[in-house]
Amino acid sequence: MKFPNITSLYGRIFAIFWFTMLVVLIAVLALPHLDPRVARETQREQLDRIYQLRDNLEQRYGASNDIQQVLQGVKNNNRRRASSPKDSELPRLFLTDVEGNILQTQNHHDFKTKVLKNFITTVESPSKPMQRLYGRYMLIGPVPIELANRNLHLYVAIRWNQPPPFLLRMFDKPLQLLLVVMIVSTPFLLWLAWALSQPARRLERAAKRVAKGAFTPDPSLEKGTSEFRQAGASFNQMVKAVNQMVSGQQRLLSDISHELRSPLTRLRMATALATRKQGASSELERIDTEAQRLEQMINELLELSRMSTNSHANRETQPATSLWEEVFSDAQFEAEQLGKVLHYPKIPEVLVSGSPQLLMSAVENIVRNAVHYGRQQIKVSMRSSQSHIHIIVEDDGPGVPDTELNDIFRPFYRVSTARDRDSGGTGLGLAITQSAILQHSGTIVASCSSLGGLKMSISLPLTND
Repeated sequence: MKFPNITSLYGRIFAIFWFTMLVVLIAVLALPHLDPRVARETQREQLDRIYQLRDNLEQRYGASNDIQQVLQGVKNNNRRRASSPKDSELPRLFLTDVEGNILQTQNHHDFKTKVLKNFITTVESPSKPMQRLYGRYMLIGPVPIELANRNLHLYVAIRWNQPPPFLLRMFDKPLQLLLVVMIVSTPFLLWLAWALSQPARRLERAAKRVAKGAFTPDPSLEKGTSEFRQAGASFNQMVKAVNQMVSGQQRLLSDISHELRSPLTRLRMATALATRKQGASSELERIDTEAQRLEQMINELLELSRMSTNSHANRETQPATSLWEEVFSDAQFEAEQLGKVLHYPKIPEVLVSGSPQLLMSAVENIVRNAVHYGRQQIKVSMRSSQSHIHIIVEDDGPGVPDTELNDIFRPFYRVSTARDRDSGGTGLGLAITQSAILQHSGTIVASCSSLGGLKMSISLPLTND
């Protein structure tokens, strides 16, 4: 049989199981030897005292040839010891013939004849005195004795004042046995629960860090039982692979942007030289405008990439008012300059954890889009629950068709309606906003507004720090 490694989870469960079985086996094997209610040989020290009682009895009734007189004397002596508290601890004596027939009748309430008969039947050899506990009395015998010229057997009943063995009390009282088993097994179960929970909690904390964008391996995951060590090693390997993939993507975008910026710079310089030599023309202006748009697109692509890889850095816990009060105030001023009205409520007094720059940029992008596309009014509403803050921005602009509400967060996607036809944007603004919200474990949903335009709903988790 192959035994599991003790460092593994199954090995620990296996060890606890066999340890429990070993304890039960020892208890079962030891109980017959500890149980005084089981007949066994009398110890030598106890037997010497019984022999001394026999010698005293033979000396006391040695001159009598009347067996009835002897039996009456023994009976009176037992009765006196039973009725006197002072002598109640002294042994009681009983006589039988060699065939095991009791020679005197006992009517005492604390000892019955049938008990003595039961003990006599358990004795295998008259030459080997045995002992057995009955209730509160320990019976010992038979011991050969000669009285009134007859060979008889002597049995002695000694009051048992010792408490019963611990295991005996446990098996006699099932509730106490259950309590002891629970007390003994609880430390092992607590240890097993701790051994299981600690690696699981470390893995949970590591997973939460990765969910927040921290792609760093955790060496502590590779400790504990073999199953959790394997899971931790696989988790760290996965984190390293993801980190390498994201870093490779970031390097690729950086290299591409660098390679694209060089010809764009040369193109704009050539356009400027051509304008200086030949004068301004609509064709040269169009070339310069498209070059600027392309450069803007490259910058936004880099911003989106940096946001995806570095969102876990520079995280802080700040009040919502310090994050967005200035954003809403500036957007309200901008709307007034355009002849529009922006309403926003009092910002709830809650704490938000994350990158302040990303959180402000995400909300600012949504609000400025609403100001840009709204015809007359923009409405901002905010509310907080026990765990989240909800920001809703609505406008009365042209809106977005229902079939395209889920597509507007895709990079480079351009809405087919008038809302985005001539905006001049790159189609990356909402993709960057969504990335920032998702990096903070939030959600952003686009829907149709009751004002007639677009409705953007943002939900972000709060912190209790």
